[in-house]
Amino acid sequence: MIEAAQSELKHAVESQHGGKAHYVQSVPVHETHEGETVWEGSVSVFDLRDSPSGITRAYAWSYEKEDGQRRFFAVLHAGPIKGPVDAVRAAIVAEQKAER
Repeated sequence: MIEAAQSELKHAVESQHGGKAHYVQSVPVHETHEGETVWEGSVSVFDLRDSPSGITRAYAWSYEKEDGQRRFFAVLHAGPIKGPVDAVRAAIVAEQKAER
């Protein structure tokens, strides 16, 4: 799997949530459902300054779709989102709801 560049993920965070993002680290995530892998990859953690939301942390990752386009995710550390795994789970649920 080809990972997106940190600069692309930083741009995704800043364009979706405003403020200035600063890369902190990457965390490997392997999410399964009923024993099957639903997503596996690296989630980048960013500190976020001056975001209109006031949130100070965000998580970003991407994957390549079947058509070759890259899909970017940028999720804020807020409410039930306490870390990279929570961010991935929330995005999976949101995508499944959108497909229905």
